[in-house]
Amino acid sequence: MPLSFLMRLLHVRLPIHVANPEDIRHVSVLLATGLIEAEIQALESTVRYATSRVATVLRITEAGFTELAKMGDARFREEGTG
Repeated sequence: MPLSFLMRLLHVRLPIHVANPEDIRHVSVLLATGLIEAEIQALESTVRYATSRVATVLRITEAGFTELAKMGDARFREEGTG
């Protein structure tokens, strides 16, 4: 889930390189929605028709931090502490 990936980004030093295909999809969604700044590049492949890519997450945007804050509020309400 892209928002779970966004939460994971809070706990790593950015920029970070991402090569896992599922994580690259998360980066793509978060980038398209403006929650992060990132670059997605195609890799030169030695295999014909390969679709290998790598992404570099540069930073979480203000919109991303706002979304994370909303997610935190929802978690607290679900746990009955907020």
